[in-house]
Amino acid sequence: MVQNQEVLFKEEQRFSQWLIWIIVLLCLSIPTYGIIQQIILKKPFGDNPMPDFALIILFFGMLLLCLLLGLMKLRTLITREHIHIRFIPLANKRITWREIKEANIVKYSPMIGYGLRIWTPYGTVYNVKGTKGLALILKNGKKVMVGTQRFREMEEIAQRMMKKV
Repeated sequence: MVQNQEVLFKEEQRFSQWLIWIIVLLCLSIPTYGIIQQIILKKPFGDNPMPDFALIILFFGMLLLCLLLGLMKLRTLITREHIHIRFIPLANKRITWREIKEANIVKYSPMIGYGLRIWTPYGTVYNVKGTKGLALILKNGKKVMVGTQRFREMEEIAQRMMKKV
């Protein structure tokens, strides 16, 4: 975390969309039902049932994905020196203001998707919800975008910091 630096902006976002959670839990319910049916009730699950160990591995794999989704969060921290983007547990990026050529709030299509996305029109995208984000164009030509729910506040701080660089 940042020590001895004034924090100008701090935001923490989680995957809280009910539709995503319904889909994930439905996906978990299939191997759960399979385990109950095949292992506990001793009835084959489907016309061509999986081996019991494969069903158990599938269940724990899906459970792990659910836990990962529950633990994921996007933290954005802006100080006078840098923007710190932390997409727990996948990414940890710090970009100094001196590295940034342009910083603007953009409205993007939901088709960009959620999570850590690469090879998008905005470069690397860190997003967990919404359709607005801070799009950065770095002096080295790379692009980065971080989603935000507090876009007006983030834009004002970014514009103020860009004037000082």
